[in-house]
Amino acid sequence: MAKQLAFYFDASACTGCKACAIACKDRSSLPVGINWRKVYDYGGGGWNTDPTHPEIMIPNNVFVYSTSTACMHCENPSCVAACPAKAISKREDGVVLINANVCIGCRYCEWACPYGAPQFNTTLGVMTKCDFCQDLQAQGLNPACVDACPMRALGYGELDTLRQAHGTVNAIEPLPSADITHPAIVITPHKHSQPSGQGTGRIIKLEEV
Repeated sequence: MAKQLAFYFDASACTGCKACAIACKDRSSLPVGINWRKVYDYGGGGWNTDPTHPEIMIPNNVFVYSTSTACMHCENPSCVAACPAKAISKREDGVVLINANVCIGCRYCEWACPYGAPQFNTTLGVMTKCDFCQDLQAQGLNPACVDACPMRALGYGELDTLRQAHGTVNAIEPLPSADITHPAIVITPHKHSQPSGQGTGRIIKLEEV
């Protein structure tokens, strides 16, 4: 493979505003119930009773941070292997695409993807997902989610270049282990970010995802 395009996400800068998710939905005219980019709020901690004033509660290791996710255009995409119709392919630049003309809507890719990236469009009867804004990139433009972020917490580029600039972290809670599919993403963790599989918190406000 000549190169591997990847997303960059700076969790330390993300405010959870969801502008990226809205821009993605607007750019692709996605119907209700389908969101190719999602923002998860992950938090934890608890409260202790003040020893001298039991009516007062004191926060104990309370934390929260946001994680913006979409298709990871994985180096080893499980969706490609799971598709019986061969409707999903990985381009030479690493972008994973679904051919709607070949897709039979069996949803095997949805079940195989640990990120829940492929989503079924009931009107069209086929699977859909983030296509890395291939039409915009063909015009020399950025993906819609990247341009929409007011904090510049999202970026993209060649995976090796992003790793050289930002490190090699590619999984934090609540994302699954990177060992499953080797996602093409580089993450700058939030100061409270926890490694995948070692989290002490939970996804909060799930109804807003």
